[in-house]
Amino acid sequence: MASAVPVVAVRGSTGISVNQGPPSYELVSAFKRDDSKNCRCMLFSPHGEYFAWANGININIVATKTWTPLASIPSPKTYCIQFSPRGTYLMTWQPFIVSNANPQGGPNMFIYKSDTGDLVASFVHKKQTDWEPQWSADESLCLHTVNHEVVCYAATQLDKPAHRLTGQKVVSVSLSSGNPPFHLLCYVPGKPGQPSFIKLYQYPKFDTPVASKTFFQSDKVEMWWNKKGTGALVMASMEVDKTGSSYYGKQSLHFVSVKGDTAMVLLGKEGPIYAVSWSPLGTEFCVVYGFMPAKATLYNLKCEAVFNLGSGSRNSIYYNPHGNILLLGGFGNLSGQIEVWDTTSRKLISKLESPDTTLLHWSPDGEHFMTATTAPRLRMGNGFKIWHYSGALLYERPWNKQEELWEVLWQNFPTGVFRTPAITSKPVEGIQPSQPTASKQAYRPPSARGKEINFKLHDDEDVPTLVSETASNPSKAALKLKKKREAKKAARQQAAELGEVTNNSNGVPPIHKPSILSEEVHTDDPEKLKKIKKLKSKLLEISRLKEQKANGKALEINQVEKLKKEDQLIKELQELCL
Repeated sequence: MASAVPVVAVRGSTGISVNQGPPSYELVSAFKRDDSKNCRCMLFSPHGEYFAWANGININIVATKTWTPLASIPSPKTYCIQFSPRGTYLMTWQPFIVSNANPQGGPNMFIYKSDTGDLVASFVHKKQTDWEPQWSADESLCLHTVNHEVVCYAATQLDKPAHRLTGQKVVSVSLSSGNPPFHLLCYVPGKPGQPSFIKLYQYPKFDTPVASKTFFQSDKVEMWWNKKGTGALVMASMEVDKTGSSYYGKQSLHFVSVKGDTAMVLLGKEGPIYAVSWSPLGTEFCVVYGFMPAKATLYNLKCEAVFNLGSGSRNSIYYNPHGNILLLGGFGNLSGQIEVWDTTSRKLISKLESPDTTLLHWSPDGEHFMTATTAPRLRMGNGFKIWHYSGALLYERPWNKQEELWEVLWQNFPTGVFRTPAITSKPVEGIQPSQPTASKQAYRPPSARGKEINFKLHDDEDVPTLVSETASNPSKAALKLKKKREAKKAARQQAAELGEVTNNSNGVPPIHKPSILSEEVHTDDPEKLKKIKKLKSKLLEISRLKEQKANGKALEINQVEKLKKEDQLIKELQELCL
């Protein structure tokens, strides 16, 4: 097993190097630095025993215990690499190419043994999106999509499919984590005028889905399984909101259980969904949503809101590997504010700022995290920093203007190597950042300077609160149900009025309604019946206005004009009823 001190791999325009993590940060001399300027990708295996990278010539694999080279596979066109869950296999992808000599093209996705570099299988996968084959946690099952079909392989026979899910035109699929039985969550987009749907199957029973969910407004979906593989969150998205209410399109969040249950996650604020993340403990999940300042809420497995983390400038969620610390960040077009929360006591631990952050990773020890500014997203101010969860900056490594930083990775470790950190509010001693901190004072125009401030800058921000599990969420769905209840109530009230029943709690005498409203009319003329129905509706409206006036409500000008027409309408109705 690898060292109990996590190392940090750094990839940039000057090649790939490896440094020790806290507290030494020294260069790992046993790793032979790769000085190639074409290192396109690098990756640690899930348990950290292997480190692999592609440098435009070879795919190199080393053992992290001694940093001894294990394999060097000639592959100048490799752009992406991925390990299987236990690190047994290394998968690679390169662009699909056709030529005059080979008009049909050839395999561009390969699977190798990690410890030897031996080729195990090869496939054709033309698109770079979703190219990675998906593996079960025990590596007994491997699957990937080919021409809208899900092809399933046993790990011992990657050259021959064991099962296929056909006839569904599956665009994307997600294999459950955890132990068997395994489940497949499949997304099938709808045709114009027809809904898209999600179907959950238990492998290999593809005849009947365990659960199904339809969406009328979705261009794509994202799917996240919890650690135990008992449930998944599905976010359906539309690139363009046809109502024009949101620049970010439209999203909805749903929950699907392997027991066949489905539910919609009701959000407490209108606006886009920025981030969704399961806790590593698998008992709750966090959602950041709503127009800025965005709201963050924790939900239980019943999709009930249990804690409101307040609102602020945030669009990202990062749980530490132990699940006892939650980090909320506001990156991209936001200022880089970071909040660190204790998920057990529901308390804020620290606040800090890391402007221009393009990536953030937790250390496997659960106490430290790293922020970095990388190219090509940002070519100025490249570098990375290592922080303690208490907010202390422990290490900073800036890049010079002639070099670019592309990626920084922590080494992975198996579960159980590091103990769950005991959270303390006592600050850890750190260092001062090399770059000066921007002023936090809000801008005030010259006309307002020197005067008393009578407003708050963040009046629209919520404060963290414990949410009652029986409390309703003022979301669009909840408001829609409320409108339906009010419509039914109004219908019952109208029926009571037709029966000459008036509920009046103010002691005001009931308004007399013309007796002709309750008389039945027998006629075979449909046009005549239509006119009678229209006149009765107008007279009922006048009766309600008269009652409102008697209760002291001031009527509008157009409503007063309606009252003046009552006698004329009664006369017309009497003539039709003769």
